[in-house]
Amino acid sequence: MIDARQAVPGDAQELMRLRKVMLDGMGDEPAPSGEWERTGAAILEKQLSDPDGMLAAFVVDRPDGTGLAACVVGAVDQRLPNPRDPTGLRGYVYNVATDPKYRLRGYSRACLTALIDWYATRGVSAVDVRASPDGEPLYAAMGFRRTDEPAMRLYLPAP
Repeated sequence: MIDARQAVPGDAQELMRLRKVMLDGMGDEPAPSGEWERTGAAILEKQLSDPDGMLAAFVVDRPDGTGLAACVVGAVDQRLPNPRDPTGLRGYVYNVATDPKYRLRGYSRACLTALIDWYATRGVSAVDVRASPDGEPLYAAMGFRRTDEPAMRLYLPAP
């Protein structure tokens, strides 16, 4: 059995390293390093320090050394209820990432399973994820389905 544990603030740097691994795999070119990584680590350190917080990460440690082999980060969003979602609690999976050296061992599945269990204990009734082509088979195998909801995004200029 694969042991996925809940991340602690000290995992923030490794979580951001794996986030970059995920982003690198989604684009034509690697994501540039920069201030976003330090900002993300600071956010994770703060959010993971709150045991009753609305953000959680689950990780699998490298079996042959220090650091993380895989992770998932997710949050709970309180939305307004509707007939199909009476609590309005929605889970969102920010990233699922596995270090290339450790892929195809079930680590991401273990992390995602732990996150889904965490959502269930908080009364979340729906979980959203944006699936890359590589990740979609895992999500589908775990019960995620495409929705009919259209999505659009507006980027605002930086202040």
